[in-house]
Amino acid sequence: MTKDFYGFFYIIRIFVSCNNILHLIYIYNMAAQTVKMRIEALRSIMREKSFHAVIIPTADPHLSEYVAPHWKNREWISGFTGSAGTVVVTLTDAGLWTDSRYFLQAAEQLEGSGIRLFKEGLPETPSITQWLAQNLNEGDMVAYEGFLFSHQKADELSNDLLRYGLDEDISTLPWNRIWTDRPTLPSDVAQVYPLEYAGKDVKTKLQEIRAELDKCHADALFVPTLDEIAWTLNLRGTDIHCNPVVICHLYIDKHHAHLFIDPQKVTPEVKQHLEQAGVTLHTYAETEDYLYDLTNLRVMIDFTKVNQCLYYAVEENCRVKEGSSPIAMLKAVRNKTEQQGIRQAMQRDGVALVKFLHWLEKAVPQGGQTEMSIDRKLHEFRAAQPLYVGESFDTIAGYGPHAAIVHYEATPESDVPLEPHGLLLLDSGAQYLDGTTDITRTIALGPLTQEEKEDYTLILKGHIDLAMAVFPKGTRGAQLDVLARYPIWQHRYNYLHGTGHGVGHYLNVHEGPQSIRMNENPVTLQEGMVTSNEPGLYKAGSHGIRTENLVLCVPAGEGMFGDYLQFETLTLCPIDKRPIIKSMLTKEEIQWLNAYHRRVYDLLSPSLDFGERYWLAQATSEL
Repeated sequence: MTKDFYGFFYIIRIFVSCNNILHLIYIYNMAAQTVKMRIEALRSIMREKSFHAVIIPTADPHLSEYVAPHWKNREWISGFTGSAGTVVVTLTDAGLWTDSRYFLQAAEQLEGSGIRLFKEGLPETPSITQWLAQNLNEGDMVAYEGFLFSHQKADELSNDLLRYGLDEDISTLPWNRIWTDRPTLPSDVAQVYPLEYAGKDVKTKLQEIRAELDKCHADALFVPTLDEIAWTLNLRGTDIHCNPVVICHLYIDKHHAHLFIDPQKVTPEVKQHLEQAGVTLHTYAETEDYLYDLTNLRVMIDFTKVNQCLYYAVEENCRVKEGSSPIAMLKAVRNKTEQQGIRQAMQRDGVALVKFLHWLEKAVPQGGQTEMSIDRKLHEFRAAQPLYVGESFDTIAGYGPHAAIVHYEATPESDVPLEPHGLLLLDSGAQYLDGTTDITRTIALGPLTQEEKEDYTLILKGHIDLAMAVFPKGTRGAQLDVLARYPIWQHRYNYLHGTGHGVGHYLNVHEGPQSIRMNENPVTLQEGMVTSNEPGLYKAGSHGIRTENLVLCVPAGEGMFGDYLQFETLTLCPIDKRPIIKSMLTKEEIQWLNAYHRRVYDLLSPSLDFGERYWLAQATSEL
């Protein structure tokens, strides 16, 4: 009787699974048909304007990493929801170029759409202009919107097209004709960011920026980058999902500052705040005309951050001085108030995460939990913490094979139940008024394979080795990147994303100018910078592993030939010990992990109840 019952239950489960798969296939087919219709509508406009190809990037006029819905042209036309990628549409073909974070996701979302996937960074992948040259004839017209490309990228693109004998048009495309329900421009009001969290007032920041301009012999600086403007003016907003920025432009000269912003965003409090700092207000639409009217000035512009149309406006009557925005470095080096704020935010974030992990360990064996349900539960624990504002990015909760998709995001169609075996990769973060968090933990939900344990331990070794680094001032991130990769390189494994990115202060979760990655970046790591430490390993169809903490660059004392720096790990959350193969760790790595866990327990336990403290004591016990 019991065998018959379980046999019947198994058949029902297979039936339900099959129905889910059929439903998923139906959803994907409908999406693919919608994309095909949108591309055909775009091609009608292309024929009307005699365009032979259109290039559609992931960008807004500020060249933001994440864009407001109004500018999600690439996502709308392709159905691909990743945060990076460029679509190219010709009259007979289409392709999407994206990086390794999205290879698996893009392949799934483009299925049946007629858009081919081109994997950036692989030797066999042609560049966009190479592909266009292979598919178009000499003299054919390639269109792209100049205000969605940086001056540097637009110039490179223009030169490549010219080399292949292709013409270009950089005028605005009439998206509203085919995207009839296109979202409007963001209209939420801006907010003043209190000095108690910012640590430095606007007048002081403007003085520091002007001092840097003097060093560069520049008369003025044009700032299109949203997080740089938000930091400079101590403003925050809700114009871009998870990124507390305001859509606007900023122009700073030796004596004045001019902000170009939609008037409905400016409350009386914001207006008074800006006027007291000597900032003059203009409408957002006036930006280009104001720049055209400037004359005989040396205006500093970062060619990688200003769009081509606004570059042309400045160049019309001024001398453009190329250079990195001094704001990027000023913003990246945290003042003492910001440093203390991020430590406090990390402590509250750690409390929320421990409460969640304690709950998760009991919930998964009971059944009924999925990737999406645990995302909602984690949000509940974070939202209960003081100074919580929202997520710093959409949570990545990938179970089993889904964890191998680097930027996976569960949807109702892809959501799967969690079972008491295998690995769960959980990458999440929060915005608090006193700091931004970003953490990844890979969690054993039950028994693991030997391969999963070995891979987990290799990634942990790389994470710890980078965390323990001591290095001379003047060191670049690319010089440290090998510390995180060396353990997996010995097994002929690698990951194609960066090892570390800067993190904003109640700002964007990804920021520069520093980074830790294989690619060369001339920016050196400096005291006060907050950077992620996140090596990973991804095996398609099997599992994915990433361990991420945020680290603060702090002094390590004087040594041979100068001063040295090291990392203070800011993130406070236990690292799962269950998948660790202890014999693979060195004595120093074990000592680091045990010391880290003692600190986690000491700082978080006073804010937990008895059951949570007991769980944390076990999770942080010595290896």
